[in-house]
Amino acid sequence: MKAHKLFYLLIVFAILNSSCSSYKDIPYFQDLDRKNATIEKIDNFSPLTIQPEDIIGINVSSLNPEASAVFNYNLNRVNGNNYDNSVDNPVVGYLVDQDGNIQIPLIGTMKVTGYTTSEVSKNLQTMLLKYLKEPIVNIRLLNFKISVLGDVMNPGVFTLQNERSTIAEALSLAGDLNITAIRTDVLLIREIEGERKFIPIDLTSKEIFSSPHFYLKNNDVIYVQPDKTKFATVDRGYRTATVALSALSVLAIVFSALYR
Repeated sequence: MKAHKLFYLLIVFAILNSSCSSYKDIPYFQDLDRKNATIEKIDNFSPLTIQPEDIIGINVSSLNPEASAVFNYNLNRVNGNNYDNSVDNPVVGYLVDQDGNIQIPLIGTMKVTGYTTSEVSKNLQTMLLKYLKEPIVNIRLLNFKISVLGDVMNPGVFTLQNERSTIAEALSLAGDLNITAIRTDVLLIREIEGERKFIPIDLTSKEIFSSPHFYLKNNDVIYVQPDKTKFATVDRGYRTATVALSALSVLAIVFSALYR
């Protein structure tokens, strides 16, 4: 009897031990001091630079609104998408061609790739002094979007309004990682300047905050890999269903033979 009790205690201990060992992989930023306030300088942010195929919206104002209007593309946005509500068509904006240029009325060809939206705004404002009095130029990237897929609550493609968005914000938009997600092996896929980079991310370390990849770029893809637990759950359900169907089939054959 005592041997049986000892056996059961060992089983309970093994279950609890396995639960504890798996939990240690769940919390984010584990090496961060949680008992004291920590301050560190932000020096890893680099502003978005415009790339070919980007769509930028330009809004120009001046002391002569009618003259300014010729430069303005519709910047209306409906539910986070680039739509002109008046004609129910996608807002085109200024499409950056493969040579990195846009075509602007009166100005003509303007090089924009490799520049930030702020830099393009200043350059264009200087060019417009020939045509407008006290011009003010605001520029936005209209097609700034990222994709989050894999073991998250709500995978999808998300349009971002803020050019200073982070991996943490992207995962929050996707409803956070599921409990079965591998937090030490998140993959960031980034295309920039004609190259595709595959970058491993460890969410359990605070080093993610100082990573040069913490701030998102246009068209970033974040893939969250599930652990074996998720597959085991699906696989177990599949096998259970298969066994049940097989058993029903056998019973059907037996009853058919008995009552023939």
